[in-house]
Amino acid sequence: MPQNLNFLNNKTILITGGTGSFGNAFLKNLLNKKNKIKKIIIFSRDELKQFEMEERYPKKKYKNLRFFLGDLRDKARVYRALEGVDIVVHAAALKQVPKAEFDPFEYINTNIIGAQNLVECCMDRNVSNVIALSTDKAVSPVNLYGATKLCSDKLFLSTNNIIGNKKIKLSVVRYGNVNGSRGSVIPVFLKQQKSGYLQITDKNMTRFSMDIEQATNMVLWSIKNNLGGEIFIPKLPSYRILDLAKAIDTKSKIKFIGVRPGEKITEELITIAESINCYDIGNYYVLLGSSNLKTKKFYSKFKKVDKNFSYNSANNKDFLNIKELKKIVNKIKLNY
Repeated sequence: MPQNLNFLNNKTILITGGTGSFGNAFLKNLLNKKNKIKKIIIFSRDELKQFEMEERYPKKKYKNLRFFLGDLRDKARVYRALEGVDIVVHAAALKQVPKAEFDPFEYINTNIIGAQNLVECCMDRNVSNVIALSTDKAVSPVNLYGATKLCSDKLFLSTNNIIGNKKIKLSVVRYGNVNGSRGSVIPVFLKQQKSGYLQITDKNMTRFSMDIEQATNMVLWSIKNNLGGEIFIPKLPSYRILDLAKAIDTKSKIKFIGVRPGEKITEELITIAESINCYDIGNYYVLLGSSNLKTKKFYSKFKKVDKNFSYNSANNKDFLNIKELKKIVNKIKLNY
C-alpha cells in the first residue's frame, strides 16, 4: 500500500458518488494524508448528503474541497464537472439487487448509460487516469444489477483500445460487499437483533470479508500502479453467514427466508473462464481483458494462475472464525 500520496501532488481528483460509503471513507483517507492535492471534487446527486459533508468539512478549513451536484445521466453536467480534472474515481451506481429486478431501466440508465457518459467526457476533457469500482455481482451475473456493472466494466476497459494519442488509462477495481457499508449484512443483522430474529436467506451462504479501509487503500494503490485495461481483485478471507450470525448474537433465533431475487449463495470474484488471463501479483490478482500490448508485456513477468483456477467465497482457503468475526462486528458497532 502507498506509504504517502505524493503521486497525487498537484492533481485534481473527482469522485463520482462521492457522498456514499466509499466516497466518505476515500475522502477521509485523502484528507488525513500529508500531501499537496490541488483539488478534490465530490460529484453526486444527493443534495442532503452533500450538505451534510460540507458541514463536516467547512470551506474555511478544507480549501481544496469542492462539491458538485449532478447526475451521471446528464452528460452536459458531467462534462462541466470534469473541467481540469486529472483523476476520476467512479463509485456512483444504483446497487440494490432486489430493486434492480423490478426497476431495470433505472439501473441501466445510471450504471450503463451514466458510465458511457463518464467515459466519453473523460476522453474529451483529457483526464489522465480513471478507476471504476466494480462488484462480484458483475462476475457471471445472475441479476440485473450485476449485468449492468458487467456492461459498465466493459465500457471502461475497452476504451483503452480507442484512446489514440490521448494520455488516458482506465482500469477497474473489483471486490464484493464492504463490511458495514449501507445495506450490507452486518448493519442489517444488528438492526434485526432487536427483534430477537436474524433473517438468513440460505444456510450455505458465504461472503468475502473486506473493510472500507482496505477498499480505499486498494483504489489508491490502483491509481498509482495501473497501466490501463486491468481488473484488480483483492485477496480476501471468507466467512459463513451462519458464523456471522453467531458472532452477532447467539440468543437470537435464526429464520430462513429463502434466497432473494437475483441473490447468489457465494460471492465470486474470478471464474475459471477468466483464469486464462489472470495473474497473481502479490496482494492482488489482475485480469487482463482487452488490454494493450504494453500492459500485457508488463504483467507477463508475473505468475499466471492455474488454468482451472476460480476464486469465490466458498472455495477460498482462508475463512474467518467466530472470534475474528466478533472483532469485525464490534468495530462496526461503534458507528451505529
